Amino acid sequence: MRTGSEPMTARSALRARFWLSVWGLVWAIFGTAAFALAGRTGWAVACGVLWLVVTIDMAVILRHLRQGPHYQPGPDVPPYRPPEGPAP
Repeated sequence: MRTGSEPMTARSALRARFWLSVWGLVWAIFGTAAFALAGRTGWAVACGVLWLVVTIDMAVILRHLRQGPHYQPGPDVPPYRPPEGPAP
């Protein structure tokens, strides 16, 4: 049952985001090195900027993971406040 508070109580799968960031970091590093060696400066810079963005995203994800269950509640915490009143 939807309560309308889903945007305020939405949770992110932080561990999945972390591993996707690791995957993106590996490819950004590879792309930066490969394009730099190939002499494609523009693409190397673009991959370098992507590398920076992914690194910042990983730092935020790790910070949220270390803050504990407030940011990554377990399955026993409901994603929304249960509706008040009798069941329909």
